Amino acid sequence: MIRLVLCDDQALVRSGLRMILEAQPDMEVVGEAVDGNDAIALVHDTKPDVVLMDIRMPSLDGIEATRRITSDPRSSTRILMLTTFNEDEYVYDAMRSGAAGFLLKSCPAEELLHAVRRTAAGDTLLAAEITRRLVDDYVARGAPTSHEAELARLTEREREVLTLIGKGSTNAEIATQLFLGEATVKTHVNRIFAKLGVRDRTQAVILAYESGLVRPGG
Repeated sequence: MIRLVLCDDQALVRSGLRMILEAQPDMEVVGEAVDGNDAIALVHDTKPDVVLMDIRMPSLDGIEATRRITSDPRSSTRILMLTTFNEDEYVYDAMRSGAAGFLLKSCPAEELLHAVRRTAAGDTLLAAEITRRLVDDYVARGAPTSHEAELARLTEREREVLTLIGKGSTNAEIATQLFLGEATVKTHVNRIFAKLGVRDRTQAVILAYESGLVRPGG
């Protein structure tokens, strides 16, 4: 059972999300929050698998709430950002705060459910078309940041895997493209995370973009 917290300052939005999610046999909404402070308290009390987090809210916004939740080493909760705002900087800020994915509230119910399941399973949603487009547009504005020291720690194979992670490939897709077993790919991914000092695929993707290893639109 996937346990969820809904965080949005609009009651109507929360009601609509609850109706969609609780119609699924593998999902349970364990709490609702009206702002980031409420969300942090609910995560502490209920320890959900996934929080559906709005970005713009009074008191404490979703990006700062996400940053505080994901920075707690005791928390395994993953954050899926939902917003009506599609400006590039929100996507990038959400990713840097530790969010596992980003969806617009206008997405179909099927896409939302798929995103929740993927997020709960530990995947990142950077392969989604909308997110990839916004990330590409944002990163294209600036020159790559130097990460030579971090990348120098990787083997040639690990750099190949990191490049594919940056392009949004899942472990299964990487295994197919590099003619490897999924278990081998998972081992490479874990070693990459350890060598780069990143927490998850989202942070690995950011580093791949910032370093220029993955080019916007490439």
